Amino acid sequence: MKVLLACVFWFPLSSTLFAQSGNTQTQAEMIQALISRIDQLEKRIAELEATKAQAPPAPMPTMDSMMAAPSGTVENRPSMHIAGFSDVNFGATDQPGTRSGFTEGQFILHLNSNLSPKVSFMGEVSFTARPDAGTGSPPATGFNAEIERSIVRFEHNDYLKLSFGRYHTPVNYWNTTFHHGQWLQTTVSRPEMTQFGGRFIPVHFVGGLVEGVTAAGGLNFNYNVGVGNGRGSIISRGGDAGDNNNARAWLVNTFVRPDRLYGLQIGGSVYRDTVTSGGRDYKEWITSTHVVWNRETPELLAEFANVRHENLTVPTAPISNSQAYYVQAAYRLPYADRKWKPYYRYEYIHVPLSDTMLQPIQNLSGSTAGIRYDIASFAAMKFEYRNQRRLPGQPRIKGGFIQTSFTF
Repeated sequence: MKVLLACVFWFPLSSTLFAQSGNTQTQAEMIQALISRIDQLEKRIAELEATKAQAPPAPMPTMDSMMAAPSGTVENRPSMHIAGFSDVNFGATDQPGTRSGFTEGQFILHLNSNLSPKVSFMGEVSFTARPDAGTGSPPATGFNAEIERSIVRFEHNDYLKLSFGRYHTPVNYWNTTFHHGQWLQTTVSRPEMTQFGGRFIPVHFVGGLVEGVTAAGGLNFNYNVGVGNGRGSIISRGGDAGDNNNARAWLVNTFVRPDRLYGLQIGGSVYRDTVTSGGRDYKEWITSTHVVWNRETPELLAEFANVRHENLTVPTAPISNSQAYYVQAAYRLPYADRKWKPYYRYEYIHVPLSDTMLQPIQNLSGSTAGIRYDIASFAAMKFEYRNQRRLPGQPRIKGGFIQTSFTF
């Protein structure tokens, strides 16, 4: 051992020592000093190993010991991380009866915690300003608090993950990619078909989900298979307190992300439920597909969804099919530190008169154009113009919007 360590110290110095002096006595003194230093190091190592051998084994952690651990001890406790999002908006339109002004956007908190190497929790909480704040008896609060997502996930491996909780329904691309934090998306507004509080697709889903990904020869095949509560009695909400009938909703969502075309994603989904609304039962089938190329230069998003309703209470009622789609393009400009990103989106919704469940939704044909400016890595300003028509024959509604959004 001493010879080996002496060699380690000696070889890097040998050429320098010989170059400086050929004095054999000087070299011998240097070697003796190195050997003395090695003796000291070996003695210290032996002391440390003896101390380690005498130490008793650590006891198996219990729930009481975990809860009683000092505040600085985190090895045996969940480690939670919190991220936040918010936005402030200004808008003005030429629609009769509306007023321009500032509005407080949603205040969002994302909570993530690793409960073990294979078990994790994800939560999302939103606070939304109420227009009726202070009215009524008792007075309405200033903000509505909502649990948007609450998911516990068990990860067996990349191929198989099992989770339970409240999700953004994986029925299309936008709804699962861009959550409540407006900073995450390029535009000020979401497409109408995926609007929070909208009726066209079920935005939230309560139940269980099996998901995973496999390389599949470079295609990177992803899947989601879920079962749970469908729409609530108010169809714009999920069945948080339980399903309103005995028919569970189920869904299958798949997509690929090829290695050779980085940023490309192609996929589709199927959603099935029996919905009770207005004293009637409807069989609901939702099919959707999407093609996305998210490279920033460019960003291309396109989605289509068909919602099929069959009236089970009135069998003679016609089967209805409602369609919606959007196409969005954006491009991050190469100059000015790549802070500017102009964008354009066209979207369309058609709900036939026969679709009595979705009938309150008005048809839509409209364009959205704007530009995003990234003030910093985690804050952005967006300037947006919209030109939309809700019903055939009615005048178009034009408006301008400004938003500052950020994450913290």
